[in-house]
Amino acid sequence: MKVMSAIESCRTAALGGHVARCEDCSHTTIAYNSCRNRHCPKCQGAAAREWMQEREAELLPVPYFHVVFTLPSAIGDIAYTNKAVIYDLLFKASAETMLTIATDPKHLGARIAITSVLHTWGSAMTHHPHVHMIVPGGGLSPDGKHWIATRPNFFLPVLVLSKLFRRLMLEKLAAAHKAGKLIFFGAHAPLVEEKAFAAFLKPLRSTRWFVYSKRPFAGPKAVLAYLSRYTHRVAIANRRLIAADANSVTFKAKDYRIDGPGRYTTMTLETGEFMRRFLLHVLPKGFHRIRHYGLLAGTASRDGRQGARVALRARDRARRGRCDRPCPALPLLRWPHGRHRDLRARHSPAPFLVGARWRNQDRYLMSTSAVSASIAPPAPRSATGCDDARAIKRPTPHSPPRSCLSRIAIGAATSQSPLIDNRLRQRPGLDPITAARADAAKSP
Repeated sequence: MKVMSAIESCRTAALGGHVARCEDCSHTTIAYNSCRNRHCPKCQGAAAREWMQEREAELLPVPYFHVVFTLPSAIGDIAYTNKAVIYDLLFKASAETMLTIATDPKHLGARIAITSVLHTWGSAMTHHPHVHMIVPGGGLSPDGKHWIATRPNFFLPVLVLSKLFRRLMLEKLAAAHKAGKLIFFGAHAPLVEEKAFAAFLKPLRSTRWFVYSKRPFAGPKAVLAYLSRYTHRVAIANRRLIAADANSVTFKAKDYRIDGPGRYTTMTLETGEFMRRFLLHVLPKGFHRIRHYGLLAGTASRDGRQGARVALRARDRARRGRCDRPCPALPLLRWPHGRHRDLRARHSPAPFLVGARWRNQDRYLMSTSAVSASIAPPAPRSATGCDDARAIKRPTPHSPPRSCLSRIAIGAATSQSPLIDNRLRQRPGLDPITAARADAAKSP
């Protein structure tokens, strides 16, 4: 009754308000105070924005996954009268499942961070307890020094998660019943007996419990927007209401069993039934529906986030410094004619020609682009002026990786030219073009 009273009085004169008046035209506006109840659909917008601003500093620059753990309908039925106990067990069993499988070296072998949000409703406002989890795509290594990333578009196997979640939840339910924490009424009153409760749980050991994992989000900002929608959502939003009177309420609903546009429909309920379904989702007083686990748990959350950021920065540095030495941007040799491709010259620390000879060595064939002062000019090349000349690769000591080099075009020149390849000089009687083509044909 307290929740209904707060919702009915929200933004009305019953809660008071304040008056705003313009000094020039004396226009007056009255704004009534809100109830600020967490079950009120009109008071969650501001709370969602505040929560999103506080969580912005906790996001990591990695992909995020969305995982959902759902309770079977049989356990959902006994949760009507045991909300605090069973919802708490749902949080603990789902978090323990994720942390256990993620720590296993067969799967990920890392400590992960989890933000869990409890939802108890479906689109038709029926009782449907489930937990939404937002999880970074990776975690810290056991020693806390390295970041272990997941595979692209894959977090953990859902079948393995489902089986472990089923076992843990059933064990915790049996322990809670043995400790006398569960109460039963009506048709479930016989479950007070331990044997009857064990028989009630037995069929659930062989059924599949659904765990759903969605693909990664578009980025950290999308994660925040998605989180704010899920964390401060109530059983039904005002935008879903279509019509209401003293006898019935009509609202938008969605049938998850149908794919496509046909899944969106409308539903009309009697006013009393509508109120009953809405009040099914009122949480116990003091119950936390947003919880953090793993690297975000309790007082260790700051250390966990800091350790994750340090590991991610170290990973990024290692990726940038994968080569022993950086590959410099090599000078370009440009053909004067637009139909020819640009070629990259060989960069070598060997002695090179200087002065006018270096500047004009390719004046009949190519023109050099500006060369950085920190990079030595390439070694001399032979030039024949033939467009279809085959390339001859001349190995040089301490040359850059093959990916940084381009083939060298051999042009026509006299045998007395200092730019002629040494192998061409050892072939008397052959012109440079014929010698080049012969060598290229022999090479694999």
